[in-house]
Amino acid sequence: MADVFFADLRTESEKDNVPNKIGRLFKKAGLDGTFSKGDLVGVKTHFGERGNTAFLRPQYLAKVVDLVSANGGRPFLTDSNTLYVGMRANAVDHLETAALHGFSYPVVNAPVVIADGLKGKDEAVIDVDLKRCRSIRVGSAAMQADSIMCVSHMKGHMLTGFGGAMKNLGMGFGSRAGKLDMHMEVTPQVKKEKCRGCGTCVRKCPEHAIKLSKRKAMIDDEKCIGCGECLVVCPYSAVDFGDCCMDSTAIQEKIAEYCYGIMKGREGRFGFITFIMDVVPYCDCAPFNDAPIVPNVGILASKDIVAIDQAAADLVNGSPGLKGTKLKKGMKVGDDKFKALFDLDWSVQLEYGESIGLGERRYKLTKL
Repeated sequence: MADVFFADLRTESEKDNVPNKIGRLFKKAGLDGTFSKGDLVGVKTHFGERGNTAFLRPQYLAKVVDLVSANGGRPFLTDSNTLYVGMRANAVDHLETAALHGFSYPVVNAPVVIADGLKGKDEAVIDVDLKRCRSIRVGSAAMQADSIMCVSHMKGHMLTGFGGAMKNLGMGFGSRAGKLDMHMEVTPQVKKEKCRGCGTCVRKCPEHAIKLSKRKAMIDDEKCIGCGECLVVCPYSAVDFGDCCMDSTAIQEKIAEYCYGIMKGREGRFGFITFIMDVVPYCDCAPFNDAPIVPNVGILASKDIVAIDQAAADLVNGSPGLKGTKLKKGMKVGDDKFKALFDLDWSVQLEYGESIGLGERRYKLTKL
């Protein structure tokens, strides 16, 4: 049974403010033991797409960075470039976006390194020989770092149900080719009765796979790479993935296999911190964010990537749904909030991750 440590967000004094709670979690979970003095420690996070304001506040990352430094590590903030068209698809735009969102000196006392280089081609290929992938392709900085501190924002996701530590590490560190490999399992569909022919999806498609015909969007399945950008940006909810349960299973399992490859041979060198706050329906990759679907819950820390995701999902589902949000059903305490949002089985990533040795779904939750 894995150990997961939890701190809520209640405080009435400086002693119990959020940065101090992060520090207590860091120590209690033993994350200071995941790196040695002088180690290059990659602090994996998500800098948020421009227009999105639900991503983690840089002040939280600043505390993690300071904790790594205080324990002898040499931290750097890192993420890989995106597959879709946006302001994080190359290192120049990505670094500028990170700076605009506060992930720079003097807010955070660590440099930003884009893991897969200028155009997403600076990658490492790691053999895994698993069910879905023979090898994986990830940003080279992910493998050159001596250890990784994976700092995640818990939120919904239309392909995996939710995005937590596994998605942050596996999908997040994938190079552009790696992200393409993971996304190739899904093909979006246009609901013509809802399509207004506005052309937003046409402009945003990274592969020019969409065109307008008689004021309706048409997707070329041969060109489509399944990135899901059209679904996210459509202002009329006219795009979905249709009957994609098996496709969701495949992408979740690929994410788990990418985590396996990234962690392979470096067991004990990874720490995980997950913030269960601003739990919005979509990923921080969207150039907007909807209202949170549950109240803010707290912060988790663990050395087990599967256990921390399971605990985060359980805590979200153990919260009441908030009215007036995208969550229209599953509102009660104990209801599956992510299933209600996207009607897919998000537990696949955890079950498969456990089966390949990433961690345990059974956990002991200790509240500080």
